[in-house]
Amino acid sequence: MLALLGHIRALLHRWWADFTLQTRLMAAATLVVSLIMSSLTFWAVNSIQQDARLNDTRFGRDLGLLLAANVAPLVAKGDRTELARFSHRFYSSTSSIRYMLYADEGGNIFFGIPFSDSEVQNSLTIRRRMQLPENYASDLQEPMVRQHLTPDGEVTAVFVPLIHEDRYLGVLAIGTNPNPTVINSSHLTRDVTIAVFVTIWVMVILGAVSNALMITQPIKELLVGVKNIAAGNFKQQIDLPLGGELGELILNFNEMAERLARYEEQNIEELTAEKAKLETLVSTIADGAVLLDGNMHAILVNPTAQRLFGWEDQSDILGSNVLERLPEPVKSELTCPLYQIASGESLSDSLREREGTEFTITIPEPTRRTIRILLTTVLDPHRETVKGIAITVQDITREVELNEAKGNFISNVSHELRTPLFNIKSFIETLHEYGEDLSMEERREFLETANRETDRLTRLVNDVLDLSRLESNKRYRFDGVYIPQAVEQTLRTHQLHARDKRIELVQEVEPDLPPVLGNYDLLLQVFGNLVGNAMKFTKPGGRVALRAYVLEPDSHTATPPSMVRIEVSDTGIGIDSEDQEAIFDRFFRVENRVHTLEGTGLGLSIVRNIIEKHHSSIHLISEVGVGTTFWFDLAIHQDPAMAEARSADGTPASHTTGATTELVLSPNLDG
Repeated sequence: MLALLGHIRALLHRWWADFTLQTRLMAAATLVVSLIMSSLTFWAVNSIQQDARLNDTRFGRDLGLLLAANVAPLVAKGDRTELARFSHRFYSSTSSIRYMLYADEGGNIFFGIPFSDSEVQNSLTIRRRMQLPENYASDLQEPMVRQHLTPDGEVTAVFVPLIHEDRYLGVLAIGTNPNPTVINSSHLTRDVTIAVFVTIWVMVILGAVSNALMITQPIKELLVGVKNIAAGNFKQQIDLPLGGELGELILNFNEMAERLARYEEQNIEELTAEKAKLETLVSTIADGAVLLDGNMHAILVNPTAQRLFGWEDQSDILGSNVLERLPEPVKSELTCPLYQIASGESLSDSLREREGTEFTITIPEPTRRTIRILLTTVLDPHRETVKGIAITVQDITREVELNEAKGNFISNVSHELRTPLFNIKSFIETLHEYGEDLSMEERREFLETANRETDRLTRLVNDVLDLSRLESNKRYRFDGVYIPQAVEQTLRTHQLHARDKRIELVQEVEPDLPPVLGNYDLLLQVFGNLVGNAMKFTKPGGRVALRAYVLEPDSHTATPPSMVRIEVSDTGIGIDSEDQEAIFDRFFRVENRVHTLEGTGLGLSIVRNIIEKHHSSIHLISEVGVGTTFWFDLAIHQDPAMAEARSADGTPASHTTGATTELVLSPNLDG
């Protein structure tokens, strides 16, 4: 039931909302007028009815007094026969009398018309006694009048005391009918009033429906059309067969929409092209661009800014408050300046200087970057009101890293060059100033030291030049390289040094090793640096091994082998885990921590660059006090001509290593 009432209420509300203000005012005025007229009519009918009741009361009282005056002597004599005859004649002489009842002093009814005596005894047994007010006997001068409704209509009852010769004989009760003419007039007036009221409201409802169909609906369609045109949809046509001013208005609207549609078709291509140019320009510039309105809401964000701020997955960035989306370091740095610019407050000189230059901020997420942010105020054409803020974002991470690397490189090179130069200068100056005072042995010792420092300086310069050449864009020729040849040449180069340090050099090369794709000279430099480092950090009596073997493919696949693994292992002092990540950095030396051996700190950095040029990477496994193993993989060379040039025993025709695949150079431990 409640749901039905709610549905009806909603329908009425929607129906009432469809009316215009003018229609509502007309309905309200009609309601007020109809209510006033109806009230006046009902007031008039009520006045007429009250006057009719008053006339009925007077008529009944006069009729009762007249009848009482004529029947009082008969009641006093006790002549009920004559009383009945006279009462019947009186009752029959007028149609206004409904009934007549006679009661004695005690209120007992002894005669009634239209009831006979027997009927009175039988039908009025229950009501054969009149119940009069207690003070009725003391006030016998004025009849008592009462009006009440019966199933046959309204009746005016008059109770007249029967008095003869100042003696109270009883009560005459006479009931009279109302005036039929007055009743009919009252009913007619009421019916006419109701009909007029209903007619007025039927006319109002018909007028409202006509207004909704003929005026409200067309105006609503016009309003919808205007809203669509304001939204940019110019293909609007209203098809309503109306005449007069409203029809002319609809016709003019259709003509206007058609002209706007033609104008749009003529200019939309040009506007679209210009917009596409601007969007392409903004989206393709290397710098990030963010445009904000006065409420810090993002209006435009190009892909570069989305990438720098980590907004790639945030499709709802446009229209949102950009301060809620910025990384925390950027937010803390820019919140105050942005709000001051947006509020139009006069900026301080320091803030103006900062706005004119840039903010340099480091953000850790999503990737660690260093960015430069420039704020630019967007003003109105009169340059009086702030309309927005343009934020330009530049990724200067590479620039900062290069500057830092350059500074570190210059610092390290300066430090490395200064030490040998200082030693050379010190010993040369000593020889120059005190050479005659020194013995031959001391002078030889000074010259040997200066010579060693000169060699160290030469190695440093050569390593720097090698590293610079590797990091340049120079292209190297890659061809088939036979690893056994390069391994054998490397071990022969370090043979004497190993014998002096009593270190065992071991060559473990797999038989029939296929050639790898690479540069022979660069790989020879890799082997030399790795073996040299291994010998440097291996104590006398230790062992340095150089291995090469083909990596077997996955057992689940049928592909042939494609990689050769090369390992250089030693039984030296090992590398601590905290040094293993930085071991390939330039100028990083383990001897910086152990404080025992000298070196340039560029050897492993050169090795990593060479291996990367071979499209591979170098790895290491090390344990302090046990030893270290460096290893990397090289692709097998697939040139058929190289395979045919190999000798029958699997070695290249230009180089023969003999039947053995392991070369052991054992130093004379006895000296």
